[in-house]
Amino acid sequence: MAKIVPFRGILYNVSKVSIGDVLAPPYDIITPEYREELYKKSPHNIVRIDLGKEEPGDSEINNKYTRARRYLNEWINEGVLIRSERPSFYAYEMSCEINGKEKRLLGFFGLVKLEELGKGSIYPHECTYSKPKQDRLNLLRSCEANISPIFSLYKSSDKRISNILSKIAVTKPYIEAMDAAGAVHRLWQIAERSDVEVIQKELEDKAIFIADGHHRYETAFEFQREMFSKKLSPTVKNSSDYVLMFISNMLDEGITILPTHRLVKEIPEDMDGMLSQYFEIESVRADFDIAKKIADRKHVFGFFQNGGEFWNLLKYKKGDLSDVHPDVREIDVIILHELILKKILHITDIEYEMDIQKAIDKVRSGQCGAAFFLNPTKVEDVEKAALSSVRMPPKSTYFYPKLLTGGVINSFLNSF
Repeated sequence: MAKIVPFRGILYNVSKVSIGDVLAPPYDIITPEYREELYKKSPHNIVRIDLGKEEPGDSEINNKYTRARRYLNEWINEGVLIRSERPSFYAYEMSCEINGKEKRLLGFFGLVKLEELGKGSIYPHECTYSKPKQDRLNLLRSCEANISPIFSLYKSSDKRISNILSKIAVTKPYIEAMDAAGAVHRLWQIAERSDVEVIQKELEDKAIFIADGHHRYETAFEFQREMFSKKLSPTVKNSSDYVLMFISNMLDEGITILPTHRLVKEIPEDMDGMLSQYFEIESVRADFDIAKKIADRKHVFGFFQNGGEFWNLLKYKKGDLSDVHPDVREIDVIILHELILKKILHITDIEYEMDIQKAIDKVRSGQCGAAFFLNPTKVEDVEKAALSSVRMPPKSTYFYPKLLTGGVINSFLNSF
């Protein structure tokens, strides 16, 4: 099964920086405007490495990737970044409030041995795009380090890891920071050999499911293949054979998945008639809170079209999904994509929006023809899709809160 090992992580030196000024969200949710804000926060903000700006006059020998490597090396040499003395795991807690409820997620950072996805014990659940992977590969080649971690899950009814993490979480953290959305992030080092062994023992027969970070994993696997071809000895333990992951038990409380809604540019005139073959259609007033209206209702979608005075609730009744793996035919996002978007509308040009009001505004303004709203994908559906070797559509899941980048870095030099 998956091999998980401790490592000598690189962390910010809290005596030299204000930790809230140097951490950043994952690269793929940072807008150009927010990147500027992060640049201004600190000359040592991790965004300068993980998502650096292109500059006039950039060339093959001087660009955002070479600058990222220079920043990383300079900050280590200056003592802004420091390496742990002993191979360790790193406990990580995220706490936030969602819909008036307090949520708390505990997990840990470790290195996971790379293997081809779906061929061993590491499973994906979502499709990826090639452009983001090329950007991440260029950064990995230049820095030879995992800057931004992958969010992953395992399933275990044995709570030994959870007990270790809970005990550590009542002590003073090494770092504590609040993100822009108000979630609080805390990190502790786990260096005790007995704790490290318990963690490895519990996970030795467990599968790992990638929750967030498929691009980063596939990039790391590609980089590993590049490095393997350059190795003088295939038996030498190499840090590039591993990738940095945050790992959390899917049976623990605190895992939160938010929905990402779909918008389409155009819809046919007889949309209601086409939908009625597969869905019961119920009209509701446009001032309804659509999220509450569909919440916790199986196979119920919200539908709003340009010029419409009412919402439509679409209650799935039947559909030809014989070409879909039977284990995932009941997953809402699969029904939406495979039946409505592909078979009824025959479209692949889809826009994604998490904010319901923004989606509505785009439809009312004519930017989009219609919007489809859905409930969050369940964590057990992620497991089903992964074990069935089915790649769900992009943005099927939005795990929240997002891990902060910069809490711990895995440099391939002296990692063990």
